[in-house]
Amino acid sequence: MGVTAISVWNNCLAFIQDNIQPQAFKTWFEPIKPVKLADNALSIQVPSKFFYEWLEEHYVKLLKVALTKELGENAKLVYVIKMENTYGNREPFTEQIPSSNRGGVSSQEMDVPIKSKNPELKNPFVIPGIRNIKIESQLNPNYNFDNFLEGDSNRLARSAGMAVANKPGGTSFNPLLIFGGVGLGKTHLAHAIGVEIKDKYPERTVLYISAEKFTQQYIESVKKNTRNDFIHFYQLIDVLIIDDVQFLSGKSGTQDVFFHIFNHLHQNGKQVILTSDKAPVDMQDIEQRLLSRFKWGLSAELQNPDYETRISILRNKLYRDGVEMPDDIVEYVAKHIKTNIRELEGAIISLIAQSSFNKKEVTLELAQQVVEKFVKNTKREVSIDYIQKVVSDYFEMDVATLQSKTRKRHIVQARQLAMFFAKKFTKASLASIGSQIGKRDHATVLHACKTVDNLAETDKQFRKYIEDLTKKFS
Repeated sequence: MGVTAISVWNNCLAFIQDNIQPQAFKTWFEPIKPVKLADNALSIQVPSKFFYEWLEEHYVKLLKVALTKELGENAKLVYVIKMENTYGNREPFTEQIPSSNRGGVSSQEMDVPIKSKNPELKNPFVIPGIRNIKIESQLNPNYNFDNFLEGDSNRLARSAGMAVANKPGGTSFNPLLIFGGVGLGKTHLAHAIGVEIKDKYPERTVLYISAEKFTQQYIESVKKNTRNDFIHFYQLIDVLIIDDVQFLSGKSGTQDVFFHIFNHLHQNGKQVILTSDKAPVDMQDIEQRLLSRFKWGLSAELQNPDYETRISILRNKLYRDGVEMPDDIVEYVAKHIKTNIRELEGAIISLIAQSSFNKKEVTLELAQQVVEKFVKNTKREVSIDYIQKVVSDYFEMDVATLQSKTRKRHIVQARQLAMFFAKKFTKASLASIGSQIGKRDHATVLHACKTVDNLAETDKQFRKYIEDLTKKFS
């Protein structure tokens, strides 16, 4: 068999794979398809203009060395940019460009012109019949950086947010994904970035939307046959903020449309900000191609605030509301409510309300009553250690056996149940659960959770295990 585009490219890939990180290889080289080989010129197909630019900027030397090894000094590389057929029924868009380090043409503008069927663009935020294309940002000005207090638990996310606000689309934090548990300030920070950008760059179009509302709008556009207008509308945004992006999980149509909108914005230097209750590695039922894009920028975690930060948050809240409260009471509340900021502020609001409605002075006793109610209403935090102990006791084995490497079926099932309950009842990441239950990786935990779900549906005895154990944790 003679030399073909495929054989040349496979040899190049083998060389490239040895010289770069596995993640970079997966992201930037696996999606490339060799197209043809003619006159020492190898044509490779890449999925977007952004992809081509990235390869030229970061990997052109590596490509040159690999290709020269295969085809000699006169080797040439030609990129074929093939956009997917997203917009109606037109043919996929392709354009060929010689690689810039061959003295050929360098980057050209290759955006696909999107012709809307209706010349008047439909804004999904506007009630039909009202002609208004001004895009309201949907931001809440009360959520700003002034009242988003910095502490160890949020320093990285807050600093990255500030950097994005100063230079939207111009930092390597694109997309910026802010993730963390309930009530830790993800939505607040996302709004704060948007509010700051509007303040600094009034001419930029900023839009905040929850993933749930985005999905509803998309479904509506499919019903009304206005999908192109929907895509076109979102491609006009300069700064797109999508809250609770984990809501897209399992919704393949919405993920697909978001993928194309994201690519268009990213390629055109627009800023994307996302929030999620979990890190990309822990997201289930989100397509791999989307997850890889979430990892392009920065994923910054918001963690539970430490004691000092909790004190600052409470003092700031009291100051903003013009209320004075003795230090020992502020300290008592901060010491006993550790779960999240929403509950912390809720407790202090409740205290202020109690004292003003009942004309009572705020005493330590009153603070104890309020805090007790909040702590009682918060689901008891269950630790991974506690889960392992309960599961081991239930199956009459010790924790060391549960964590061991053995593949005996009943021990494997016990271990999988422990992982399943750790995911269900704790806020720990999959990686953290795995490392605590026998030093396994996050993929093992993911597999365990899926296995438990499957067995719960098909195995009566196993379902009883789950029911019995669930009672012990509730």
